[in-house]
Amino acid sequence: METYKLDYLEQLEAESIYIMREIAAQFEKPALLFSGGKDSITLVHLAIKAFAPMKIPFPLVHIDTGHNFPEALHFRDYFAETIGAELIVRSVENTIKAKKLAEPKGKFASRNWLQTHTLLDTIEEFGFDACIGGARRDEEKARAKERFFSVRDEFGQWDPKLQRPELWNIYNGRISKGENVRVFPISNWTELDVWNYIKKENIQLPTIYFAHNRDVIEYDGQLIAVSDFIQIDESDTIVNKKVRYRTVGDMTCTAAVESHAETLDEVVNEITASRISERGETRIDDKVTEAAMEDRKKGGYF
Repeated sequence: METYKLDYLEQLEAESIYIMREIAAQFEKPALLFSGGKDSITLVHLAIKAFAPMKIPFPLVHIDTGHNFPEALHFRDYFAETIGAELIVRSVENTIKAKKLAEPKGKFASRNWLQTHTLLDTIEEFGFDACIGGARRDEEKARAKERFFSVRDEFGQWDPKLQRPELWNIYNGRISKGENVRVFPISNWTELDVWNYIKKENIQLPTIYFAHNRDVIEYDGQLIAVSDFIQIDESDTIVNKKVRYRTVGDMTCTAAVESHAETLDEVVNEITASRISERGETRIDDKVTEAAMEDRKKGGYF
């Protein structure tokens, strides 16, 4: 008798689809946090598979800092329209004005810390009780502390010491009024897993993930895209290099990597050879302090 076995990508897919269905079963009003980046695109692809032939049963939510890469924004709108999903966009710029928040200053003034205010306001506005995110455990130390179902208190705060046990495939989504849960269905995936899955499923991505020519400045060994959102000093030299992005955050805090990888196969080969995580290599905001990400998550960040 022939035994049917799943390969490792099929196992990861099955686990994530199971979690997607658990979200729909356990929560009244979930939402999927969508940036137009590869991880959130993968999440949507998994959700489509989980609930086919019906449409995905939750909206896509983007917290727009105003400092996004144009390529990601264009793809966000195109993708949501193509799959027929509801897209909810809320602006950090509007939150800054409404709450009179002080913007960070400096050469690479990032609004990442301010996203939390807009996200929590959006959760309250729509009454979301679960927010699905694309965080993975291999990205960063604080993210490695998360469970699949990560409870936030009534103030949107996360306590890494109060994590619920997750035995086998049993997930506890019970919450009190005002609390919400952040759910991370691809926690067990690595960056290479995501890229191999994208290749296998032929998932469309923004062009920014593939090698292209871009004006950048070299700063502390990193390549930062020239934009209206960063401060160009006289000492900065603008150069045109062939680069791509491993992760797509704000233009103020995301560095490019030199690359000639123009196809999925070439990107997979490049990631396979890399020994540095994508956030470790390209995210400036994670290097503010040793615990920068954990501090943001405790305050309500994704």
